[in-house]
Amino acid sequence: VQLQASGGGSEQAGGSLRLSCVASGGTLDRPTMGWFRQAPGKEREFVAASRWRNSIRYADSVKGRFTMSSDYAKNTIYLQMNGLKLEDAAVYYCAATRRGIIYSQLSSEYEYDIWGQGTLVTVSS
Repeated sequence: VQLQASGGGSEQAGGSLRLSCVASGGTLDRPTMGWFRQAPGKEREFVAASRWRNSIRYADSVKGRFTMSSDYAKNTIYLQMNGLKLEDAAVYYCAATRRGIIYSQLSSEYEYDIWGQGTLVTVSS
């Protein structure tokens, strides 16, 4: 299975972008999927994730501004990003795993074994 992220671009602070991540080349049976991001010079950090048809966990830094959603019929997840801030600028990665992950571990990148190539989000003032 491959993940393909898209939708990144350049936006002004306060603006919005929607990222998409499509899974192809196989099936993900009841996957856990999520979004992570990595800014230049920083470690990759958790953004949002959801177990199969379950509640979504968000990083505190994006709560109330970002919304993760899924269209399982299209094997696609989305990340709607509103109220963009300068600190949201990063390469955004989608990730997935077929393994069950407990809620508290959704934010750990080490729990995911399938990664997309990343899509760049730039935010300007």
